[in-house]
Amino acid sequence: MTNRNPLAVLLLSIVTIGIYAIVWLARSRGEMVARGAAIPTTWLVIVPIVNFFYYWKWAQGVQHVTGGRTSGGLMFVLMLFLSIVGIPFAQAQFNKVDAPLTTGSVFDGARLLADIA
Repeated sequence: MTNRNPLAVLLLSIVTIGIYAIVWLARSRGEMVARGAAIPTTWLVIVPIVNFFYYWKWAQGVQHVTGGRTSGGLMFVLMLFLSIVGIPFAQAQFNKVDAPLTTGSVFDGARLLADIA
């Protein structure tokens, strides 16, 4: 998952009056689908009533990608009713998916690989 600043994602969503939020949904959907989540096209967001289905599948994708650390039901409620909280929360969870195993120099990673082999 692409590492983004959750506050920047929120502020861009507000400044662009929601346009960036839709772009962010589409990009995060694409990344989740690449990791095995079954989420339909983002075009469903603009279709009344059907967008509930989209948000439900998207929230289930978040649960899948985070390995169950984030509840799909909680994510659904946040995105549907409190997206101003749900968007940065989801991005913070995405940032944890690809968190580096070690902190330090490149040589630390080389040592880690040598230890595994």
